[in-house]
Amino acid sequence: MKKTVFVIGLGLIGGSIALAIKRKYDINIIGFDVNEERVGLAKTLQVIDESANSIEEGAVKANLIVISAPVQQTEMIIEQLATVDLDPSVIITDVGSTKKQIMKKAELLLEKGVTFIGGHPMAGSHKSGVSAARAHLFENAFYILTPSKQTSREKIDELKDWLEGTKANFLILSPDEHDELTGAISHFPHIVAASLVHQVAMIAEENSTVSRLAAGGFRDITRIASSSPIMWRDILLHNKEILLKLLQKWQEEMERVKDMIRRMDGEAIYHYFLEAKQFRDGLPIRQKGAIPAFYDLYVDVLDHPGSISEVTSILAKEEISITNIRIIEIREDIMGVLRLSFRNEDDRKKAQEVLAQHKYETFIEM
Repeated sequence: MKKTVFVIGLGLIGGSIALAIKRKYDINIIGFDVNEERVGLAKTLQVIDESANSIEEGAVKANLIVISAPVQQTEMIIEQLATVDLDPSVIITDVGSTKKQIMKKAELLLEKGVTFIGGHPMAGSHKSGVSAARAHLFENAFYILTPSKQTSREKIDELKDWLEGTKANFLILSPDEHDELTGAISHFPHIVAASLVHQVAMIAEENSTVSRLAAGGFRDITRIASSSPIMWRDILLHNKEILLKLLQKWQEEMERVKDMIRRMDGEAIYHYFLEAKQFRDGLPIRQKGAIPAFYDLYVDVLDHPGSISEVTSILAKEEISITNIRIIEIREDIMGVLRLSFRNEDDRKKAQEVLAQHKYETFIEM
């Protein structure tokens, strides 16, 4: 008899986990989502095998339950699951970006003898929805697990086995460790990006030219500010203590910068940027981190009709998928630049090699 996985929330992450499990195991996947259209699409795309009309209906049949929802919704789903007569051997996990509060809520399940192991696959995409789900989304990414102190090693290993098809790198952390680390390298940068956008928006009210100037590099460095407002509202509320500490340190850091500028201390300013550059340049390049990486390739193109279609046709013939394309600059009689975005490093490398064979100049920003 086939084992059953119940996925609650059929978006990019839930759909990708379902596909990753399917490519490893011959199992039955039941899906549930409050959006009926999303459920229908998930069935059409064969991400799930069948749908459930309610959380209870899907949960009672499951050997593994994956909650793929914003963190506040995850808390409510845990409360619902705590009232269901679940299989005693079931494992429940989530994909939330904060863990301390969720693990506290999960005590409702742990008290019933049900295994709950917090999870956070640290990978994503610039596309959303189940149609963007891919089995390989988590390959080589960190997948953090936050088991409770009473969770057995056997249950942790069992969950890893279920998720083996993700080909992710599993890391065991306490909920506190998780929230502190992701707060610093994911949650806080999103706040900074959003604040930079707000600052430019205020200037734009007085001078609309700034919007045109911000269309290039500024737009690129603030990409993460385009993330889901609902998700980030929940994350900030859940990780309140850590983020308030980080904001305090950030204010102190900015006071330090203000002081260097005020004193016209060129040597201190130079070393400030030098130390930042040295640390940043020493970070791993090919590893996936907490913020989705941008696999961009810049291509020089001549200004003539069909130049963009030539590039895309070359890649299409090689079955290299482009996730995004943008014209950075193209003016009459001047070489233009295309920015092509790819799903992963392998696709970008292959695209660069193929385009080089067709005499296209390309470059990658580090």
